[in-house]
This record gives sequence, structure tokens and C-alpha cells, in this order.
Amino acid sequence: MRTSYSAIESYKSCPQRYKFQEVDHIRVPKSREAMFGSLVHETLHFMFKSDPLFPTLDEVVAHFRTHWPSKEKLAAQSLHDHQVYPWTDDEEKLYFEEGVRMLKKFYEKNAPWNFSVIDLESRFTISLTDEKTGAVHILAGIIDRIDKPTDDSYEIIDYKTAKRMPSQQGIDENLQLSLYALGLQTRWPHLKAEDIKLSLYFMRHGEKLSTKPSQELIEKTKKQILATINEIETRLKDGKPFEPMPGPLCNWCGYRPLCPAWKHLYRKKKEIPPQEEVDDQIKEYFALKKTEKKNEKRLGEIQAVIKDYMAREGVTRVFSDEGTITKKTIQRYAYDYEKIKAVLSPLGRWEELLKTDDTKLKKMLKQIPDDVREAIEETRSIAREYAVLAASEKKIGVELKEAPPLESESEEA
Repeated sequence: MRTSYSAIESYKSCPQRYKFQEVDHIRVPKSREAMFGSLVHETLHFMFKSDPLFPTLDEVVAHFRTHWPSKEKLAAQSLHDHQVYPWTDDEEKLYFEEGVRMLKKFYEKNAPWNFSVIDLESRFTISLTDEKTGAVHILAGIIDRIDKPTDDSYEIIDYKTAKRMPSQQGIDENLQLSLYALGLQTRWPHLKAEDIKLSLYFMRHGEKLSTKPSQELIEKTKKQILATINEIETRLKDGKPFEPMPGPLCNWCGYRPLCPAWKHLYRKKKEIPPQEEVDDQIKEYFALKKTEKKNEKRLGEIQAVIKDYMAREGVTRVFSDEGTITKKTIQRYAYDYEKIKAVLSPLGRWEELLKTDDTKLKKMLKQIPDDVREAIEETRSIAREYAVLAASEKKIGVELKEAPPLESESEEA
């Protein structure tokens, strides 16, 4: 499989979004945050690329202003079906002024002639071999900037225009940065982990947070990436659904009208039949939930009707004035305790499970080393899988509040 960090992150945040984007190759317009972030990145590239005749601050701001999208392009950036409000003149002014403010602050603290930049928008590919299957996977990406502050050290810098700054622990465990370190070692195999510094520069705050990778963390990153790739390939091979994961990120996702977790809401808004056949059932479902013990039998019958409707219409959520009903897939695992005995005995922990108990085992999994936990999890298999409906009385409409900016706006191969 050929993939990228952005695709892996997309899958981890929402498998359904990954499928739309990477499997079905459905393209949607960029959100305003993504457009804004891309222009800031492009302007920073302009700032550092003209070594040794670096542009002045006025020239950097002029570049940003010149490449600011026209009103026609800004209108086209608005996602379809009212997912994101169209740009207003006041919003355009705020975004533009924020971009200028960030660039001025950055230039004052990071005059380009003070840095030894050896590459910009550096593309890399990593070959990852799965030792269990022998399959070779290619992971591609783009590093915003690579500096060489001393003869023996390198610094990877990735720009962020998001509002949120993570903790230092979040930086130390950042999958993207660990992957970039792996990409740099692939490019220059002689590099050791201790020779590399990894940094995220948060443009809104004018702050750079850095970490030093360990070879152990880089190897762990390889395992995480391979595990995710294997999970994706298993879903594709077995024809399993890429289930949506509704959450705050949905507010600025361009796939909402197509998504099983949202499609029913858009159908209601547009009054597209067959809608009436399930509306009454949804209303009754919420009414019965209030007296569930007295109406368990009827609730079961209604759940069957709603599940059947969801299956036929290809949706995972239905909406009404009373709230939403979400279908969730529940998996129950069965463990191979003979294999687990071989793993736990050397640790002296098998005696704790002489009477096989899944509850005790789950508790123990949180206490043992990662490699042992992974070995145990490999012994499990799905014993039972079924769908349940989760109801919420929270009202959700098609029109949304302004969404938070993207955590990462840089383009990846």
C-alpha cells in the first residue's frame, strides 16, 4: 500500500472520511481554515527560498496580499450544502489581518538570514516492511523545512496555524514528528536519532515547541503505522464498513452530505422521500425511551424497524425533532488462553489468570509492557459482533457554528 501521514491521521480520526478521500477518491472544496493555512505556508516558503537575497518584511506581506484569493474564489471555497457559512466581508478582513499579524511576528523573531535552511517542502518516502506478512508499504510525506543549525545536527520544523497548542508530552509523543524523523533517517541513513531535533512552530502564538526523538520512539512509530495499514487492508479485504466517528471535526468536513452519520439529516432538510416511513418510528422511539422498562418489547420492535431502514438507506444516524439515533457496532472478543499462558508465564503473571477471566485480563493489559500487551491482543478474535442504537435528545441542525481551525494544514503527498 502507498499512503501518507495525512491519510493515516484521517483514518484514525474517522474511517469513513478516509474511505471517501483515499478509497473512493471523492474531492471536496477546501475549508477556509485549510485555504488560509495553505497560503501562510506558501508565504513562509517564499520567505526562505530566496537565499541569499531574502525578501524584506514588506515584500513578505505583499506576497501574502497578492496571493490572497479573490472574492469569487473565496465564495467557491465555501463547502456545499451550507456546511460552512459563506465568507462575509468582516470574516475575510479578520482572516487577512490575522495572517499579516502572524507573518510580521514570525519575521521579527525569525529573520531568514539567521538560519541555515537546507531544504523546503522536502518530499520523502519511507519503505516499511511488515515482518509478519512480508508486505512492503510506502509512506510518503512533505516536511515544511529542514535546518542544519550545526555541523552535526538537523532540525525539522513544521508550521501550524491552529489555535490550540499541545502540551510538551503531546509534542514528545507526536506521531507526525516521529514520522518525519524516520523520513530524514531514510534520506540520510547515517543520521542517529540524537542528531535530530523536531519542532512545531505555532504561528498564532509565535512559539516553537521542540523535542528530541529516541530510536525506541521511531521504532514504535513504525509499528503504529504498520498496525493501522493492516487494519485498513483488513477492512478492504473483508468488505467491512469504514464506520464514521461523529464528533467536533464533522463541523468542517466536506463529506457531511454523503456521510452515513449525516446523510439522513440532509435528507430531512431537503424532504427527500422515503422519509415519512421512519419519522413516526423515531418520534415514538424517544417517547418510549422515557418509560423503557415498561416498553422494552415495543422498543425492540421499533429498533428493528429503524435498523432495517438504516441498512436499506445506507445511514448510521437518523434525525428528528426529538433528537438523533446512532447505530454503533459492538465487538466482543474471545482470547486464546493457551497462547496467553506462554506470554504471561515468563512475567510471573499467569497465576493471576488461573481461572480465565476477561475482566481481569483487560485490567492486566493496562499494567504490562507494550510488547506483551500487543502479543496478547494478537491472540484475540471477534467472538460476536452486533449493532446497537444510541439515542440523544440533543437537537442538531444542518447550519453549523463556525468550526475550529485544522490542526495541520500542510499538504502531504
